[in-house]
Amino acid sequence: MKILFSFLPKQEQQIELQDKFPDAEFVFQKGLNEELLKSSQILVTYGEDLHANHLETAKELKWIMVASAGLEKMPLQEIAKRGIVVTNVRGIHKTPMAETILAHILSIKKSLPLILENQRNGEWSKRVFPAELLGSTAIILGPGAIGGEVGRILQAFGVHTIGCNSSGRTAPYMDEMVIFDNLTEVLPKADIVISILPSTEQTKGLITYEHLQCMKQTTIFMNFGRGDLVKEEHLLRALEEEKIAYAVLDVFEKEPLAEGHPFWNMKNVVVSPHVSSHSSQYVVRALEIFSRNLSAWVEQRPLENEIELNKGY
Repeated sequence: MKILFSFLPKQEQQIELQDKFPDAEFVFQKGLNEELLKSSQILVTYGEDLHANHLETAKELKWIMVASAGLEKMPLQEIAKRGIVVTNVRGIHKTPMAETILAHILSIKKSLPLILENQRNGEWSKRVFPAELLGSTAIILGPGAIGGEVGRILQAFGVHTIGCNSSGRTAPYMDEMVIFDNLTEVLPKADIVISILPSTEQTKGLITYEHLQCMKQTTIFMNFGRGDLVKEEHLLRALEEEKIAYAVLDVFEKEPLAEGHPFWNMKNVVVSPHVSSHSSQYVVRALEIFSRNLSAWVEQRPLENEIELNKGY
């Protein structure tokens, strides 16, 4: 059984895998080696380096382990046609992303950007207007593993949480649930709107200018899922017209964000370069999931985080 990595874990992590699975042949490469892929049964990748043409010659490939949650750049239809199993690392982002989201919320609520600006200007000013989280309402678009962790932390601050998904199925740490079609009914209640949605046919363009108009003028809109959730021209218009108070954006329609884009210089926008999931524990947690799944693969047991390829998640 040949297992090809297209990224390089630390040396000690490589040794740990080899010691745990002595019957497997591990090949660790930086970048996808097409020749080695042809004879590999398992590929471990971040996903962006695999293209449809690679599958034409990867006749022995049976399982792709994606060390990421996002799959939108992968040739899922071609993978499905060949009966290849795909798993990902859904769930490992919940701690760093929830902490990052909370940090941004508290920063804005406690007027930290203004306090920092005053410091840089050498201005001793008490004209700051901090607000409390207690008693506020947050809508969480995509209350899965990450959204649930965000909900858990916000509830500890006394925030009422409303989860929103395609089915309306209940989710942990949500006080209420609504479906996408009913989003406009709850948006006027929200002090904070947080998206952690993946990119699917259902979620592309889900938030429109009309949705932004439904929000309070004091609302903080946060996108930590995918940039195609909302057209940037609609969000820019809503911010300029003061339909909402603030946008915190970790993802964008095109990345990196273009030089000269209005978001860079807007005082009510935070531009974060798609780093909310970064953590010193990222690869450690990803390899823990892979190791458990490799044991299950050898023993022919069900795999953790198997993807429904027709849905893309």
